[in-house]
Amino acid sequence: MTLFWACFLWICAAAGAALLPPRHRYIPGLSLMLAAPVLLGGVVARTGWLPGALALCAFLSISRAPLCTLLKQMRGSEPELGR
Repeated sequence: MTLFWACFLWICAAAGAALLPPRHRYIPGLSLMLAAPVLLGGVVARTGWLPGALALCAFLSISRAPLCTLLKQMRGSEPELGR
């Protein structure tokens, strides 16, 4: 049950971080991105690979824009701002 509440709080925190102005989103967003693999690992360990894969798909869907920006920065191209 603790894993459920941790995932629920992560989703609430992600929704709250999305409401922040863009210049204030960096630190909460980064902390949420770093916490996600721990939660995903817990989901896989507790419930198996199929729910873990579904949770990974949900995480990738929620954080699509930041991950695309990170990939563009890693490739050396200029990311589009305001997306």
